[in-house]
Amino acid sequence: MIENYRRWYSYNLGFELDMLVYGDRGRPVILFPTSYGRYYQNKDFGLLDAVSWFVNEGLVKIYCPDSIDTLSWYNKSIHPADRVKNHILYDKMLNEELVPWVTLETGVNKAVMAGCSFGGYHAANFSFKHPEKVSAMFSMSGAFDIRMFTEGFYNEDIFYNNPIDFLPGNNQQDLWNMNIILGTSEHDICLESNYILSNILRNKNINHWLDIKPDEMHDWPVWREMFPHYLSTL
Repeated sequence: MIENYRRWYSYNLGFELDMLVYGDRGRPVILFPTSYGRYYQNKDFGLLDAVSWFVNEGLVKIYCPDSIDTLSWYNKSIHPADRVKNHILYDKMLNEELVPWVTLETGVNKAVMAGCSFGGYHAANFSFKHPEKVSAMFSMSGAFDIRMFTEGFYNEDIFYNNPIDFLPGNNQQDLWNMNIILGTSEHDICLESNYILSNILRNKNINHWLDIKPDEMHDWPVWREMFPHYLSTL
């Protein structure tokens, strides 16, 4: 695969971010890392190798940005109100910097959001907040209730970054035009979270696929199986 390293200054975050990019054309896919993961994590654990055919055929161009989870949700040294404020800056970076960049670069007006585990949260949260910019969302063993990181604290910022809270009242029309797949497995620690999100989508008559793999765990082998299958639905 063609691999390029990119580094840019984010005016929203106020510091530089790293990213790996795979391919030279195709539909733009933004692939988030898992908890504490860096921009190279999905490469190191073989997720990019699992979808190399799609990249080499020019069907997709995959962008693997850094996360700032250690500054936001996982930052136990600051108050939960400040954790969510940091995450909001990350969301603004995605919305105002990265998504416009990847759509302009590929000539495709909407992006695909994807991620495993906590990366699934990032994919879902952005997609449901900004559905006008997303054509498909693939979550693999995602977790969707961010209150586990707020130690009982709750405010409007948390509400609007917690998919199971804000999605029921979100009636943006583009939600009904999105290709949504919730991948999980029989022994996944996030199985219940996926059931809850699926029920919300079903109650809103939003078409989606809740894909439950039998006899599998919350781990990379099943995600390497899921990701190429989900890309094939594009």
